Amino acid sequence: MPKTESHTHSYPIIRVEKLCKHFTVAKRAGGMIGALRNAVVRSTTLIRAVDDLTFEIQRGELVGYLGPNGAGKSTTIKMLTGLLVPTSGEIAINGFVPWRERSRYVATIGAVFGQRTTLWWDLPVIDSLNLLRHVYRIPEALFQHNLGEFRRILELDEFITSPVRSLSLGQRMRADLCAAMLHDPDLLYLDEPTIGLDVVAKERIREFIRHINRERGATILLTTHDLQDVEKLCDRVMIIDHGRLLFDGALADLLTRFGAKRELVVDMAEHYPSLTVEGAELTEYEGLRATFQFDRATVTASDLIGRISAQYRIQDLSVREPEIENTIRRIYQDRLLEQG
Repeated sequence: MPKTESHTHSYPIIRVEKLCKHFTVAKRAGGMIGALRNAVVRSTTLIRAVDDLTFEIQRGELVGYLGPNGAGKSTTIKMLTGLLVPTSGEIAINGFVPWRERSRYVATIGAVFGQRTTLWWDLPVIDSLNLLRHVYRIPEALFQHNLGEFRRILELDEFITSPVRSLSLGQRMRADLCAAMLHDPDLLYLDEPTIGLDVVAKERIREFIRHINRERGATILLTTHDLQDVEKLCDRVMIIDHGRLLFDGALADLLTRFGAKRELVVDMAEHYPSLTVEGAELTEYEGLRATFQFDRATVTASDLIGRISAQYRIQDLSVREPEIENTIRRIYQDRLLEQG
């Protein structure tokens, strides 16, 4: 069903400003003396899980929120969903401050956390979905419309009468996605939605995510370690490490800025004893296929293709962009070097 006028305001659906979440962790003193004195003397360490985070997300965006384990992703999501209260800073989401107005706020969002289900373990899936209709007070017409659409896209009928405990991980994830969107939320938080799934199951989940974003206009914040999720779904990415935002921008800009090296793969018409092209490095040469690596900052692909064509007879060629995984690894390595 189309969104009503109240869902189409131009202001950001998520606004985060100077957000911090710090934890004080007690540390025991080491050794025998420390053990004896532990009841009296204890040192503490301040953990800056999220540190001065500022960003905005516009309505209808599908944003990848990336970072290594311990970077601050989960802490951020817990504050955005109202489970944690920030140490300082501001959050405004869809007109709500999540932890102050949580009962009203949660009615406007959906959430799926990879290894945890919101469904009732011993009930058939359809019974859980009907219970959620009452929890969220979903009008009957909206419930039936959404359930019918999601049953079709997610192919739920094969297990909709089975108890949740009997489902495979992929089946349960599909049921959880349906449950999260039944009440037609404006905003969906997805935490590792494809973790542990096979290739077919992952693609079905991605197809549903694309559908609710493009056809229903749902705003989606996606955390994942599967970078194919990012490549196939997200136009914008935010990268966090040690509680701070390292990058926020278009995926294409990320690859341009940090993935400077591109590859030109050339199928030669005949074998040459050696291949040399100005502005490129030959990284692989097997049979008639040669792979050159070049820096986008110093030479364009078209110039390089012209040089190769002038020197050698070729059958086919293609330009490969750097893999996002290698690009993000480079960002983390640069970060570590800066800290060092």
